[in-house]
Amino acid sequence: MGGYPSNFFMSAGKEFLPFMLEGTVLTVELFILTLAIALPLGLPVALGSNSRIKPLSWLCKVYVWIFRGTPLLLQLFFFYFFFPIVLDIRLDVFFTVVLTYVLNYAAYFSEIYRGGINSIDKGQYEAAHALGISKGQTMKAVLPPTVNETANLVKDTALASTLPVVDLMKAANSAVNRLTDITPFIFAAIIYFIMTLVVTLIAGRIEKYFSRYDEKGEDK
Repeated sequence: MGGYPSNFFMSAGKEFLPFMLEGTVLTVELFILTLAIALPLGLPVALGSNSRIKPLSWLCKVYVWIFRGTPLLLQLFFFYFFFPIVLDIRLDVFFTVVLTYVLNYAAYFSEIYRGGINSIDKGQYEAAHALGISKGQTMKAVLPPTVNETANLVKDTALASTLPVVDLMKAANSAVNRLTDITPFIFAAIIYFIMTLVVTLIAGRIEKYFSRYDEKGEDK
């Protein structure tokens, strides 16, 4: 009798794990694509928000305000239904999901960049640039909130399960409904935790790199 739970755990795992791993691949793809596009896209938006050209500044600020001021889940539904109903355009569901996440996270990253830029006034920036440490200072201001948003992205990918894409969360939910057992949710939690841990470890290495960069600049 003592071996029953472990036997059930192993047999159930063999049944749902391959399906969940397929969902994990899609979740990782969503994460990487969002990060790869949203991180650089946030910079021109931040610069546009700080621009002296009023229409450009206003446009960028409205974009940021809309995407930061509305739930990501609502944005997913909006774009999923907007293109086919309003424009009569049928887009791939995964493309729609990636587009929504990119627009959402680019808005958040742009505010992080803008905060980092504005935290160093012109005089400080020029002095730091002369000493060769401006890059490190800017990264130190931007990196912690960027890491936090990146970790949030790992967890936010679960919202994609509300649309017809088989991500990790959708795969786990399907397995739970099929097996009437919560074990797949436990596996999903472990996978999300590992992904967040990897992001945190990589960010820690990057932070150490820029700390050394700052120390070298101060020694000049």
